[in-house]
Amino acid sequence: MARRSKIISGLLMSGALLATSLGVAGMASGADNAPARARTSAGAPAHQGHTMAPSTAVSAEDRDSDGFIMAKAPVAGVKPAVKAPPHRYFHEFQANCSVSHTRPDDPIVYPNQPGKSHDHTFMGNTTTDARTTTDSLKRGNTTCKAPGDKSAYWMPTLFKGNTPVLPVGPQVIYYKAGVTDYTSVRPFPEGLRYVVGSPLQSAEEFRRHPGFVEGWECGDSFFNVDIPKNCPTTRDVQLNIRFQAPSCWDGKHLDTPDHQSHMSYPTVKPGTNDNVCPSSHPVALPMIEFKMAWPVNGDMSQVRLASGAGYSFHYDFFNAWDAPTLKALVDHCVVGGLQCNARGYDETHPEAGAALDENYELP
Repeated sequence: MARRSKIISGLLMSGALLATSLGVAGMASGADNAPARARTSAGAPAHQGHTMAPSTAVSAEDRDSDGFIMAKAPVAGVKPAVKAPPHRYFHEFQANCSVSHTRPDDPIVYPNQPGKSHDHTFMGNTTTDARTTTDSLKRGNTTCKAPGDKSAYWMPTLFKGNTPVLPVGPQVIYYKAGVTDYTSVRPFPEGLRYVVGSPLQSAEEFRRHPGFVEGWECGDSFFNVDIPKNCPTTRDVQLNIRFQAPSCWDGKHLDTPDHQSHMSYPTVKPGTNDNVCPSSHPVALPMIEFKMAWPVNGDMSQVRLASGAGYSFHYDFFNAWDAPTLKALVDHCVVGGLQCNARGYDETHPEAGAALDENYELP
């Protein structure tokens, strides 16, 4: 838990700024405003696994095939929460999920098109593939510690040369408050999905991305925009990255054509240091943060992502939590201002108890 994540400040992701279905050009102040395109390090060939061609199919949940999926229970009449509750250093819990499988599928970007994506490493739901829907996830199993978390989490597969390198054991996915008023955070709506970052972003766009925390890390090397060329060759050194997702929702859509503009990062309230949701996206949801670790070190010159260079890192989330389980964790840990593990237990506040039992289920 060392080196806590930076506070999101003043950066708003807007769908109007997305030049392609996943581009982030112009998203951050001072970023390149040209249309996003595939970029590589000097002298390196462009990756071949993902051309970002337009999708030729839509999700089974997109009933009118326009790219918009509406929430079953839209949230209307909400204004961004601006109060400042008593300060708490932490307001979070963990979802600990292991890798389940890899596959060149992406049910958000390329629904119903098996093999069209670059290779992805999937965690959580064991059934995730190109034809995944909310209902199929609810029928599936999970590699997460909490059986109630049947959500799908995925990211581009890491390779050393042509050999996949997969994270070992449960990975850390934080659910935290991204806004100052942590008491305003509510659970994800069923079926919400989004993409964080872009495989087409440049190194500078990656560095300026509002989800950027500390970049690529290994040993004592931090804040790397690309994967370091060398890491200490010791047993305990792994390649790590942390990256935060937007946490403000428009209250209407479970997905949009660019898979991002229904979500926003918090902004800073003028004249304060408080993080609030913008009026366009007033509903505060948990801020997901991937904290991934890959068992690779030493000579890293052949280490790459299936999507290209290290700065092409991005990830996807598709919510399929059991609603009462997620609500219990959000209310107890995020709204309650605790630093919880996957059971919803804060070791520094044992008097608060746990949200889940020893089997990670509702008591």
